[in-house]
Amino acid sequence: MNFGDIVTIDFGTPIGSEAGFTRPAVITTADDFLRFRPSTVFAVPLTTTPRVFPSHVSIEPDEHNRLAATSCALVEQMRAVAVERCSAAHGNVGSVVAHQILDVLAMITGMP
Repeated sequence: MNFGDIVTIDFGTPIGSEAGFTRPAVITTADDFLRFRPSTVFAVPLTTTPRVFPSHVSIEPDEHNRLAATSCALVEQMRAVAVERCSAAHGNVGSVVAHQILDVLAMITGMP
């Protein structure tokens, strides 16, 4: 598992506007931390429902991410999930999209 990988995660039954159920997600845990084989990782759920919010990052399908349709990373819904909830990686968003996700995380959390 690497930063930017797309995996499938069962997020469970949603409450309110949470992303839920089994869906693709982008791993947002840094590679330097993943070397230590943590028991939980951070992930951002994806949706194919078109939305335009400043906290969302659009991802066009390509041969690297292997998405079937244009997807939207719901960055404001980043979660810590057990590694056991994650499937093997079936694509990667690439460095440009991964850094867009990091920029949105910085905006949301007020980090520099």
